[in-house]
Amino acid sequence: MAGRLLALAPTACAVVLVGYAIVAGGYFVALAGFALIYAVFVTGLNIFMGYAGQASFGQNAFAAIGGYVSAVLTTTWDWPTLPALGLGVTGAVACAVLIGWPTLRLRGHYLAMATLAIGLIVYEITVQWQSVTQGYMGISGIPPLGVFGYEAASDRAQLVLLSIVAAACMGSAWLIRNSRFGRALVALSGSEDAARALGIDVTRYKLAAFVLSAGYAAVAGSLFVHVVGFVSPEIFGMNMVVLGFTMLYVGGIGTVTGPLVGAIVINMLPETIRELKDYQDLVYGAALIVILIYAPGGLASLGALWRRPAEPPKPEPRPPVPEVVEAHPSEARP
Repeated sequence: MAGRLLALAPTACAVVLVGYAIVAGGYFVALAGFALIYAVFVTGLNIFMGYAGQASFGQNAFAAIGGYVSAVLTTTWDWPTLPALGLGVTGAVACAVLIGWPTLRLRGHYLAMATLAIGLIVYEITVQWQSVTQGYMGISGIPPLGVFGYEAASDRAQLVLLSIVAAACMGSAWLIRNSRFGRALVALSGSEDAARALGIDVTRYKLAAFVLSAGYAAVAGSLFVHVVGFVSPEIFGMNMVVLGFTMLYVGGIGTVTGPLVGAIVINMLPETIRELKDYQDLVYGAALIVILIYAPGGLASLGALWRRPAEPPKPEPRPPVPEVVEAHPSEARP
């Protein structure tokens, strides 16, 4: 019972903090909003890295595609927010299919380097294609989030919409994790050769996980530009990749709620120790080290530390074997 309560505590605290931000307003709304956007981004990364056991350093590329497509369509062509977001996700998914089909045949650090190159290429495109992306000047005046004619103009309204989107992403991740597809990804994570021996098409499942993660990243990129109202190449740089990895491992890689917990902790922790001033970075780094040492599976898997190992079943007593007494030759019948 204690282990179950401990396992639910990080997720419950994250939900309570988001609810408090909605009620309190002010600066906490911005922090919670960015945390929820990163929770969506890390959820996609978790499907590819946590479920399928693959390495990806290029998730920021698909976030950039989704964000820039949505920004250009809403500012230049006056598209509504929802169709622009949908087309941005479609474009990111299409690019993931084209890029992933040849790339995902690689393994290990070769795959990691290939995905890193994807992120760098997209970053350079956003810088150099100035006629569309405006380069380092960026695109401003991006309209806020809106659904079916309703525009979330206030910060609290945007946070409510972000909460709904993040909850939907968590729910979809849970469905994926507990589906036949998710179990195949877990098998692939354990051993590609063993999964192939079980009849799993390794390349196809890796590509499907890669495309799904790209879709989540594109949604996060579109949400970000509409919440901030501005987009530039630096937003989707390597800093986004580093933050995503940190949130994933702090929250709990391979868990459903780990991305949300990690995003809340990484966004809120610097604000709680801001009064330390010169020692802020030192305390922040020490806190992350302590978390990773005492909760190597992430905060969302704390309950596993309290689970007692199951005792092996006791062997059932065997019935006594009747003793066979051989007759003496002199006692044998004629």
